[in-house]
Amino acid sequence: MFEEIRKGLLSSLGAVFLTKEKVEELCHKMVSEAKISKEDAQKLKEELLSSGESHWSQVEKSVTEALKKALNSFDLVKASEVKELEKRIEQIEIRLAAFEKTAGPPENT
Repeated sequence: MFEEIRKGLLSSLGAVFLTKEKVEELCHKMVSEAKISKEDAQKLKEELLSSGESHWSQVEKSVTEALKKALNSFDLVKASEVKELEKRIEQIEIRLAAFEKTAGPPENT
């Protein structure tokens, strides 16, 4: 009976989103109804939580990749690119100030 319950729960997507409290509640209920032993309930709980974490990591990775693709499609500027441009502008301003000191101010025409 334990194997059927385990396979059923692990194969369903709902197992991914079970909270720790719900898993513990479910296992306690199955033990109290004498459907499985305490040892089997502990194994099931550990397996469900481990499986949920693994699936959550996969979901998180997929969402992250999808967000990166979406953001790249908007052709947005990255903060690192802005900082690089700020550095370049600062360097140009320094060079321009030095040039103006040696060449004098520009003449009005």
